[in-house]
Order: sequence, then C-alpha cells, then structure tokens
Amino acid sequence: MLQRAREAYAQINGRAAPLYGLAASVAMAVPLLVGTLTGYAAAGSTIALGAYLVALRAPEGPYGSQARDLAGGVLMVTVGAAVGGLLSGHTWLAVAVVPPLVALGTAVSQIGSTAGMAVLNSAIRPPTSDVVHSGLLEMIGGLFTTALLLAPWPARRLKPLRAALSEAADAVAEALDAVAQDVGAPDGSVLDKVELDDPELEEVTRKPDWEQRRRAASEALTDARTTYSLYRSGRGREDPTRPERFIEALARIMHEAVTLEAVVEATRNSPPDREWELDTHIAISALAARLRLLSGAVATAGDAPLGGEESAAVRRVVRQTEAIRRAGLAGDEDLVAVALIGQIRRSIDRISGEMNTARRLVAGGLRLKVGAPRLPDPHPMSASARIGRAVRNRTPKFRQVARVLVTAVVSMALAAAFAIPHGQWMTITAMLSLRDTYGETVDRLVQRVGGTAAGSAVAALLLALAPGHLTIILVIFVFGLGAFALRSVNFTYWALFGSPLFLMLLSFSTPSGWATAGERIGLTVAGTVIAFLAVRLLWPTGHVERLPVQLGRMLGVHAELVRAAAAVVDGELPSLPHEKVVAAEEGALAVARTRDRLELERVPDTELIDALLTAVRAAHRVRDRLIAVARMAREEAVDTGPSPRSSTGSPTSWRRPPKGSRTPRRSRPAARPPWRSWRRSSPRSTPT
Repeated sequence: MLQRAREAYAQINGRAAPLYGLAASVAMAVPLLVGTLTGYAAAGSTIALGAYLVALRAPEGPYGSQARDLAGGVLMVTVGAAVGGLLSGHTWLAVAVVPPLVALGTAVSQIGSTAGMAVLNSAIRPPTSDVVHSGLLEMIGGLFTTALLLAPWPARRLKPLRAALSEAADAVAEALDAVAQDVGAPDGSVLDKVELDDPELEEVTRKPDWEQRRRAASEALTDARTTYSLYRSGRGREDPTRPERFIEALARIMHEAVTLEAVVEATRNSPPDREWELDTHIAISALAARLRLLSGAVATAGDAPLGGEESAAVRRVVRQTEAIRRAGLAGDEDLVAVALIGQIRRSIDRISGEMNTARRLVAGGLRLKVGAPRLPDPHPMSASARIGRAVRNRTPKFRQVARVLVTAVVSMALAAAFAIPHGQWMTITAMLSLRDTYGETVDRLVQRVGGTAAGSAVAALLLALAPGHLTIILVIFVFGLGAFALRSVNFTYWALFGSPLFLMLLSFSTPSGWATAGERIGLTVAGTVIAFLAVRLLWPTGHVERLPVQLGRMLGVHAELVRAAAAVVDGELPSLPHEKVVAAEEGALAVARTRDRLELERVPDTELIDALLTAVRAAHRVRDRLIAVARMAREEAVDTGPSPRSSTGSPTSWRRPPKGSRTPRRSRPAARPPWRSWRRSSPRSTPT
C-alpha cells in the first residue's frame, strides 16, 4: 500500500495543474461566500454550480482556443439551465430529453458532457416559475470561471506555443539519442527477452527503442503544428513566421535522423575496417544535446543558453570520414562501407546546419502578433453527412453513442419509476463511466467507486464535525483545488475529490450528512453496475470490423509514398511530398490505435494483436526507408576518385578536367544518388 501511495504521488510531479485548480475553486467558493454573507445562499449555490460546469471543460491549447471553448461552455450551461428548469417536475419528460443530449455530447467533442449535466442538474431542482433567472445565474458563474482561467492571457499568451515547440525539440533530441545508441551497439534482443520489474534498471540495461522514439517525435511535431495553427495571427501570411520555420527545421532534422538510422543499420552488414563508431556516437549525442539547449531556450523565452554553432565532435567525424574515404581510394577499404560512412557524415553535417538555422530563429525571438479573432474553419464534410456515414457504416463512435444513449435512458427510467431520491447520481455515474473498450470502462468504474466511497465518507465526516455554510465553503475550496488540479494526473484523484465536491454543491443550502453520503455511495455502485452491464451485454465495439478498411487505407497510402519516392529518384519530384508522408504515418497510427483498443477487450485475440504489431512495425520501416532513399537520391554526387578496375580488369586511367574548364550548364548531368557514384564501370552481367 505504501509503495502504491508513493507511485501515485510520483505521478503528480509535473502533471498537476495548480493554477487550473485554484481558478476553479475560487470561482466556486467566492459566489458561495458572497451569497452566504448577503443572505442569498441559494443564488450563490446556483452561480457556483455554473462555475463548476464550465470549469469541467478543462480547456487546453492557446488562450484564443480556450476562450472559444469556454464561451461555448457558458452558452451551453445557460441554455441547459433554462431547459432543465422547464423540465423540473416533469420526470418522464426529462427521461425523454436528457439522454439524447448526453449522447450528442458523446458524439460531438465540442459539446462534451456540459449540456447534459446542465440540463440534468437543473431538472432535479424544485419547480420554479423563473427559469430564465436560474440560467442567468449559472451564466454569471460560467463567465466568472472564464475570466479567472483567461486572466493570465496577456502575460502568458505564447506559453502554450512555446511548450509545444519545446516538447517537439525534446522529442526529436530523444530520437537522435536512439540513433546514437544504435551506432556500434550489440544485438539487444537477448536482454529484451528478460523481464525486469525495476523500471530504472530497465532504462539502464536496454537501449532506447527507435520506433517508439520516432513515433513520439512525429506526434510531437504534429502537436506543434496543430498548436501553431490555433494561433489565428499566423494565417493569411505569405512569408512563414519564425515559429513555423522552427517547426519545419525540426521536421528536416527528424527526416535526417530517419536517414541516419537507416544508414547506421546498413553499416552492420558492411562496416569499415577502421574505427568510426565512437566518434559518430559522440557527434550524434552532441547534436542531441545542442537541440535540448534550444528546447530550453524556447521554453524559457531566451533565458537559457543557446550553445555554440560549432561542434568539435562534428569536426572530428569529418576528419575520421575523410581518412576512411582516402583509404577507400587507395583500395584499403570496401567502397560500399566508404559510401555508407560518407552518407553518415553528410547527414550529420545537414543536421548541424539545420540546428544552426533553428538557433538563429530562437535567438531572434519566437514572437507572433496579436491578430483579429476568427471563427473556426468549417469541416469539409457537413455534420449531417458525417452522421449519415457513421450510421450507415456502424462505426465504433456510433456504437459508443448508442450505448451511452441506452445507458442514460435505462438509468433515468429506473430513477423515475422507483422515485429514487438523488437518482441523478446513478445516471451521472453510468453515463460518464462508459468508454470505447471493455478494459477502459472497467478501470474507470473501479476508480470511480473507490474514489467516491472514500471522498463521500471524508466529506460526511467533516460536515458532521463542524456543520455550517462557512465550513462547507472551506471544504468545497479545498476539495475543488485538489479535484481540478489533479484531474489530469489520474481519474482516481478526480473521483476522490470531485465526488464530495459535486455532492456539496448540489445540497449547499441543506448540508448533507452520513445518510446522504451513503445514498451517494449506493447510487454510484448502482450506476457502476448499469455501466458494466451495458459494456458487457450490448453490441460489440466494432473495432475488428473496421480493420480491413484501415489496413487497406494503410497499404494504399504507403503505395502512393513508394510511387512518390520513385519519382524523386527519377528526378520528377524534388522531394517527398509532406502530405504523403503524413498520410502514411496517420494510416499506420490508425491501425496501431485499433490494436491498442483490441488489447483492452474482455477476451483479446493475441494472434491478431501480434499480427497487427508486425504490420505496423513493417509500415514504419517502409516509410522510414523511403524517406532515407528520397533524401539520398537528391544529393550531389561526391567525387570518390577513379574506379580501381576497368571492365577488362586493367587499371583505369583517370584524369581530372583541365583547370578552369567547366561543363556547360545545360549539359550538366542531374544530381545522382550517392550509390551511383560508387558503381563500378563493368557492365552488368546478363543472365542467360
């Protein structure tokens, strides 16, 4: 138990959001305190409930995106409170109205659970004639939360962008470290088969997984591009901004790292006789360290050092590869090995050059002007078309929405039929615990039951010892701070602190005791049973049925990438189109996500999961090799000297062109892949 508590505490470090928790708890506590001191405790409770519902949205990303998300939340809370007030006292009408709203929130991420929660919480209140007044009060609470969450906007406007850029640079640096560890490394498959319980020992004994680091870097670059796109000031400009240029520099470094990894793997079959591993390892590690310095400078807005432009480790690699090249010209080294070492040198040189470019961008400052607010871009496919396609294809998302709808209807119908007091707790537990897979749902249910039981018991004990509004406000502040600050760490923390928080907000005017806490625990268990039966008995998730489509799409986009690489080799394209590389990555990631979901099924198909893992890894390797081929195909051919033998076996006379002579520009040959410059002059043997 102590070990688990220590691990849970370790998760908090670096993942908690104390400012988010402080803003949410202040937004709830201040209306309660003002309402209590002025004699309007009920109105203060309604305002605090609106603040709670808007704070539940947990907006992320740039502050402009957060403002749009919070504005939508305030609108939904206001309308939902008014609609719920009209449904108050009409139990069966609420059963017909609330579940579709809950299902709509599951289908549309911009809505979420806000609309359903707002309608449900207002519908359980005693009937009132002024439903507009309740909606306005909750709107005030939502606006108060919005103002507190957006208060750091002027001073921290670029912080989300800097964090995304810094994380992308760190991820690319880790990918370079994985390449460095592969240089001259022995086969690690023997150690990979050994099961280790200590994660620290595993990090020391096993080298980094290139596929994992490469995938993490790709996702980090995608997140950085997405974050940058949310800053509306960057749109409509012909010249790229500094953050955009920095992202593209990181992408080019990542592509060179992919090329470097492929060439390093090829050197295992044709290594040179001379020592080269140590210098190459040090040079790549030094480049990764320089990139981490840039990451720190981006995250701290220039307060961290940038590092120098020159690298002694890179210069040493240049001298070492030059010695190997000369040995190849003298016939003391295999030409294939010399070509591979030359490609490693060129990749290291280009990575160093891109880092110098990124360094100058960071030194100049990654700033963006404040632009006029714009509406989000419309989706290329209309909402009705997307819904129709989901219904026709019975996608996993459609099945999940239908499952949530049935669960909400059953739980609310049971509460209405048996007139269960506080029956909304059963509905909330049932509808918010369902997830896409069996394993995720079971984990969420266990965490919710345990956290709710412990949190409700603690809240009831505190209220029983010192009842009173001021005590309740203090408890709400403390629990709100813990719930919202630790919400992103683990759902158990949210259930532990959030359950009693919601309980006290709903019954602020009439403090609850042990009986109410017991009802809450019992209804939570009942909602858990309903959710478990729904995920166990209702239709399957449908991920297996989608596999043929996803596999076909993955093969199709990789086939297009192969054609594009062939066009690059033939000189028809200057480089691989970025959209084709991204499409190949997304196709493989879609299959990988389906594989992860299949692992969480009640009875996972291990053979299918292993086959999908093999297919995804093969797709990643194909994409990486195509990137490497395309990068090397458009390089300038390097002069390697004469071929040692002619087609007849006699020495070949080789002369340099006269000094000052030039090949006419129109007659110059196109750039050739480096392996063609090492091709012997003997004709290919024709099979008989």
